[in-house]
Amino acid sequence: MTFAEKLKAIRKQTGFSQEQLAEKLGVSRQAVTKWETNTGIPDVENIMAISALFDISIDELLSNETGTKKTEDFLFESVTEYDIAEQKHYDMKFGGAKKLILSGYKGEKIRVRLTSNTLPALQSDFKVKIDDTRKRIDVDLSRKNGVTEAAAKEALHIFVQIPSPYAGKIECGVNAEAIEVHDLECDSIEFDAKTFNVVLDEVIGNVEINCNLDMNILCTSLNGAVEINQISATSRITVPADAGFAVIKKGIATSISFEKDGKPADAFDVQESDNVIELNGMKSELVVCTLGQEGER
Repeated sequence: MTFAEKLKAIRKQTGFSQEQLAEKLGVSRQAVTKWETNTGIPDVENIMAISALFDISIDELLSNETGTKKTEDFLFESVTEYDIAEQKHYDMKFGGAKKLILSGYKGEKIRVRLTSNTLPALQSDFKVKIDDTRKRIDVDLSRKNGVTEAAAKEALHIFVQIPSPYAGKIECGVNAEAIEVHDLECDSIEFDAKTFNVVLDEVIGNVEINCNLDMNILCTSLNGAVEINQISATSRITVPADAGFAVIKKGIATSISFEKDGKPADAFDVQESDNVIELNGMKSELVVCTLGQEGER
């Protein structure tokens, strides 16, 4: 069952109309219609609000009945694959896109799937180049035939699957409205990004995000470090309520505050932990929020 199908079924089970659900979430009825018809996806804050409203975990909302993450259906797609036989350092540059979804899987190929509902000539308008040099895999996405970055940011979804046995260090450059990482264990992931929403779902390893935009970061678990590097930005990171983590603040004029149940709270980090939330940069703020096991903030 897709997220769209699940949302529609839950709404009907609780007796809400689309208008009533929209009112409770503070969005338009048209937004709910898009979510339920799979023509739009809620941002991180709305996913959290839906989770809390219906008392269903975010992991369950984002997974299908077999427990694997949903793959959306699109009218147009282009797939590029390359065999991997050993652990690699991945350096990926994608440019503009609507969304980037990165995941690990039990395979032996790196798979880059470009999808869209409004860009019919994906195979000719976008070129995925994969270079294998010793211990390194370079992935570059280029636009052809006059396709603009603005068009890509409006309509292009990028799905990247990396074989879990061969995932070493991952570097990724992308300019996207949202970034999601699912079921991935690796040494580290570094994003040079322009993005507003980041989901880290069952990620094991250190994650570094270099972005000067205000971000909402959702972690369904903490298994390593999340390092956020920003200049003149205010971001929020939401973690499970039972996650133990240490907080580190570096840089110039940076600050970290805490929030529970949508209200300011005393610090709830621990002094020593293998899990770390770190803020670096200049004149930036980070709010650390809690997410209950069943979706309660």
